[in-house]
Amino acid sequence: MLEPFRHVARLLAIARTLARHDALFPLDDARIAPIVTLLARALAKKDRGGRTAPRAGQRLAAALDELGPSFIKLGQAISVRSDILGEEVAEDLSALQDRLPPFGAAEARATIERELGKPVASLFVRFDDKPVAAASIAQVHYAETTAGEPVAVKVLRPGIEAAFERDIALLEWLAGLAECTRPSLRRLKPRQVVATFRETVRIEMDLRMEAAATSEFAESLADDPNVHIPKVDWLRTSRRVMTLERIEGIPVDERENLIAAGHDPDEIVARAAETFFVQVFRNCFFHADMH
Repeated sequence: MLEPFRHVARLLAIARTLARHDALFPLDDARIAPIVTLLARALAKKDRGGRTAPRAGQRLAAALDELGPSFIKLGQAISVRSDILGEEVAEDLSALQDRLPPFGAAEARATIERELGKPVASLFVRFDDKPVAAASIAQVHYAETTAGEPVAVKVLRPGIEAAFERDIALLEWLAGLAECTRPSLRRLKPRQVVATFRETVRIEMDLRMEAAATSEFAESLADDPNVHIPKVDWLRTSRRVMTLERIEGIPVDERENLIAAGHDPDEIVARAAETFFVQVFRNCFFHADMH
């Protein structure tokens, strides 16, 4: 009974953030909550600060980044749908980075112990409390197993599942409202877009799925000497924790460092292209995030 009121209150908070970044145009164009956008503009006048990016897509990306994990993921998802917001906005959203401030090491350790049923000290002889990467869904810590193997431990953000469900419920409500009140928007299939988004992120939040895909990926490329896939440590992997063999390397966009290390960038590109073609045309199982 109170759900629509909760959605309206949440929508107002989101609209206020969009208004601060001068990025209310998605709601304006949809014209499904004009009173909310009007009120959001009035509330945001005092705290906008007059500093906004020149392009609409950049302003929207900044607002989504501030709104947090679910909206960063949403921006990334719709960045491939130029039919929804236009090519320029879609291009700007594709630059959204999946980086957030890290959560505390105590929370990471608690998640590991709860998921794996053992103290961290019995799983790892060393566990670095400072993460090496923090994204919207999870963060990564370096560690060393009791067998002396260097590993990378990916830990899901605390509360991320509940936060995502809250946000996706709002998006589903908005999609239904859009289809009911704006028949012209039905061609964009907003409900199907949200449903696909929900399923994709739910899969991503189950780290067992990523671990299984990694193992399958390794098997499919076992005969390729140019590829090394990190081994999954299944004894230290669960729904919210994934442990992989740690591999050191040079980022592919650091050309000078690659050359200094004795690598030929042209050869790297050729091998990467060949490997990708093998994935797509022979294996029909490919890595879609090859950065």
